[in-house]
Amino acid sequence: MMKTTILEQDGNIVAVLEGRLDTAAAAVTEKELLPLYDCDGKNIVFDCSKLEFISSSGLRLFLGVLKAAKPKGSKVCITGMSNELKDVFTITGFTSLFEFK
Repeated sequence: MMKTTILEQDGNIVAVLEGRLDTAAAAVTEKELLPLYDCDGKNIVFDCSKLEFISSSGLRLFLGVLKAAKPKGSKVCITGMSNELKDVFTITGFTSLFEFK
């Protein structure tokens, strides 16, 4: 089960991801992340402190948001990621694309 919450915090758009972002959840999550595509220069923060798993479909969603945000001058930052999830980002080369805090 995957839950996505989008909120504004300190002038940033924060997406709180909870659960397993697997292939089955990716289609619904993609729709839930659509507000991030209209970031208008605000920075985007993915709060992954409650994210348990990410598949290649999930990684694609992160990449899509990044591609939409960069031309608008927005940064995409990831917080609270477990070591296991960070390993997935490292193996795929995604650690060079995102800021981690």
